[in-house]
Order: sequence, then C-alpha cells, then structure tokens
Amino acid sequence: MSEQATDRVVIFDTTLRDGEQAPGCSMTLREKLRVAGALRDLRVDVIEAGFAAASPGDFEAVQAIAREIEGPRICSLARCHPGDIERAARAVEPAANKRIHVFVATSEIHRKYKLELAKEEIIRSAGESVRLAREACDDVEFSAEDASRT
Repeated sequence: MSEQATDRVVIFDTTLRDGEQAPGCSMTLREKLRVAGALRDLRVDVIEAGFAAASPGDFEAVQAIAREIEGPRICSLARCHPGDIERAARAVEPAANKRIHVFVATSEIHRKYKLELAKEEIIRSAGESVRLAREACDDVEFSAEDASRT
C-alpha cells in the first residue's frame, strides 16, 4: 500500500518510543508487545517501536515487535549516524512492513551547541543517511528535529 497515493490519514504512533521518554515511564518487553498488539488492533498504520541504537533493550523490543506484530508498518528511529541506521535496519528486518525513521537536529541553536556542525554539514549528513537507510529498507522517513526554528 502506498501511503502517499491515497487520500486517507495515516496514523503514525510513537507511544513505544517517545512515550518512554517521560520521567518514570518504562515498559517491559512484554508490556511493549501488549501495547504494540493493541495498536495493531486499533489499525494504527505505523508503529514507531523504539530507538534500536539507544540500548540493547530497545533493540530487543523493536526486533520482537517486528517479529511478532503483523499488519502495521514497524519503524525504528535512527540518528544520522551509520551505526544507528544499521542497528535500526537489523531490528526491523523481521517485519513484513518496515520503516527506518532518520532524524537530525536542524535549528541554529542545535547545530551550534548540540552538534557543532555547519548547516551544509547537516544537509550532507541528512542526504547520506537517507541514502544509507534506503539501501537497507524500502520505506524511509526523514524528520528535522526542532525544524520550526530552522
């Protein structure tokens, strides 16, 4: 199914990745699988299952969800780093429908204080990272972090 070729809203859920960033919020693998199953039952289109490069536990959770949850597209977040992208690709590999979501901070404040990179370097890194992710996965999403201040 080509999501771009339809006139419907695509539901992209980040509960399993972004939701765990809240203080005191941590789920076991079993709980994550239960949440992913509920999202499937709700017919969510894309489940961002985690950030596979963040930790061995995140990798394991993304891979387990990719292996066990059929229907939705299973996604892993990855920074614009080859190691992150490779780890994301390995984690989502078992899924019939998979996606790698590559991101990089783009605002001047992030470029200067977080990444210490020039705008041109960020653009080059983003392009290279999307190409690398595309070699591993047919479905790649790119996001510019803090884009509203870019």
